[in-house]
Amino acid sequence: MIRASSKPGKVSTLGFRAGTLRIRAMDRSLLAPGLLLALLALSSPARAQRPGAPGRPAVALGGGPAIEVPRRPFPQHNIYPGVRVVPDHLGRAERDAAVVTLFRAWKRRYLVSAGVDPNGEPRYRVRAGRALADPTVSEGQGYGMVLCAFLAGAEPGARRLFDGLLEFALDHPSTVDGRLMDWFVNADESPDTNGDDSAFDGDADIAYALLLAEVQWGNGGRFDYGLLARDRLEGLLASAVGPTSHLPLLGDWVDPLGVPYSQWTPRTSDLMPGHFRAFEAALGDGRWRDVRLASQSLVDAVQASHSPATGLLPDFLVPTSGSGLPLKPAGAGFLEGPFDGDDYYNACRDPWRIGVDALLSADPVSVAQARAIGTWIRSKSGGDPFAIAAGYHLWGGALPGSNYFTNAFAAPFAVATMLDPGAQDFVNALFDEAAASDEDYYEDSLALLSLIVLTENWWSP
Repeated sequence: MIRASSKPGKVSTLGFRAGTLRIRAMDRSLLAPGLLLALLALSSPARAQRPGAPGRPAVALGGGPAIEVPRRPFPQHNIYPGVRVVPDHLGRAERDAAVVTLFRAWKRRYLVSAGVDPNGEPRYRVRAGRALADPTVSEGQGYGMVLCAFLAGAEPGARRLFDGLLEFALDHPSTVDGRLMDWFVNADESPDTNGDDSAFDGDADIAYALLLAEVQWGNGGRFDYGLLARDRLEGLLASAVGPTSHLPLLGDWVDPLGVPYSQWTPRTSDLMPGHFRAFEAALGDGRWRDVRLASQSLVDAVQASHSPATGLLPDFLVPTSGSGLPLKPAGAGFLEGPFDGDDYYNACRDPWRIGVDALLSADPVSVAQARAIGTWIRSKSGGDPFAIAAGYHLWGGALPGSNYFTNAFAAPFAVATMLDPGAQDFVNALFDEAAASDEDYYEDSLALLSLIVLTENWWSP
C-alpha cells in the first residue's frame, strides 16, 4: 500500500487509506552502489553507458538491434499446472478483452507524462490517485512496468511506456542504495519530507518487470533490461534482505539489527515466492532460494500458530520476544495504525502474491497456503463478493469499519480462490467485479494485476 512516510506517531496529511509511518532507522553508506552494473558493462563490448542523473549510477544502454515486436504478446494463455479454477462464464476472447479494457482505463486514470529526459526521450510515472498533484510511489511504478510488459502486443505503445516508466524510476534513486528507487516522489519531483529511501516491494516489482522486458524485447534499444534487473536485484540482496533472516526488510532504511524495525519485522505482502523463484532462475543465485524458503516457512508458521482457521496473514510481523523466530502479528501502532496485526491494506495482497506462485509452479507449499485462504473466504462470504469485508482479524472476524466492498481485498482473494476446486461460481463473480473496477489507484491496480492471473496471462520470466 502507499506509505505516507513520517515520524511514527505523526498523522499523515496525504489522505490515503493506509500509509506507512516510518523513520529511517539508519543511514548506511554502501560500497559503490553501481559497481556491479559498471563492471558488467565494461565486460560486454556490445553495451554502453550514458551518464546518470546527479546521485545515480550511470545507466546501461542496450546493445544490438532493438526488438519492437514482443516475443510473448498478450494474450499468452499460459495454462497453469495442477488443479485450478478459471472463469468459465465468458469465452476466452471476452476474458482477454476485459483485461485490455481495464488496462486502458487504468492507463487513462493513473499513467501520466513526466516530461522528457536530457536526450528528449519521454518519461512516465504512475500517480497514486487521479489528481494532477498526486505523487508517485515506487510500488506504483513497479505495478505500471509489470503491466506494460504483460500487455505488450495488446498495447501498441507498451515498450515506449515501459522505457519511460523505467527512466523515471532511474531518475529517483534511493539515497541509501542508489540501485533502488526512492519510495516517494512528488508530482513535480520537488524535494519532500517523506524520506528518500526505498520500499522493498516497489523494487522487487521493478526487477521482475525488467526480467519480463528482457524476454519481450531483448536488451537492444534504449536500455539493457537484463543488466538493470540484475543490478537492482543485487541492491535488494545487499540492502533490503536480512543477512540472517533471509526475509525482506521494509526497505533499505532498516538496520537489520535495529529496534523496533529489523530483519525480523517483515511486511507480509513483501513475501513474494513467485518473484523470488524467478529471481533465482534469472541470476542462478541460491540466495533468492533462501529468501523464498524463508518466506514460505514463515507463512507456514503464522498460518499454523495464528490463523489455522483462515490462513490469513497480518500486515506486519514482529519477534515473539527479543529477536529472531518465531514471529507474531505486530501490535497496534507498530508502523501504520491500529490494524498492523490484522489482515488489512498491506496483507490484502497476500492471496495474490502467494497464489501466483501456487498457480505457476504448483509448489505444494504455496498451493496449500493459498488454498487455505481461498477456501476460507468462499465459506466466510457465502460465495458473495459483496460480503467480503475490507479487513479481517486473523481469526476471521471483520475489522471495525470494514463493511464495504473493495477490489483491494476481493481481487487478490480471487487469485487464491482459483486453487479451490469448488469455487467456480465464486471465481466467476469475483472476475466480474475485478473487471469493472473503478475505485482508486491501489484498488484498480490490484484488480488489473489479479485479472491477468485469472485469465491465465501471467507468466514468469
